[in-house]
Amino acid sequence: MRLQEFWSRLDDQFGTMRAQSVARDHFFSELGGRSAVDAIEAGVPVRKVWLAICEAYDVPPKER
Repeated sequence: MRLQEFWSRLDDQFGTMRAQSVARDHFFSELGGRSAVDAIEAGVPVRKVWLAICEAYDVPPKER
């Protein structure tokens, strides 16, 4: 998954305003206690970050 696709999916799933909050303000244990943005900046694969968000927010499997 490319970064552009990540942001597009995040916006589609949560809306533009909430997507930014989910990515910056929520800390995920699956990502070492980091936010999605911090995890991506630390080199965590974007797909892994997306899946952590999906798990935390119960995104339906067909939308993952």
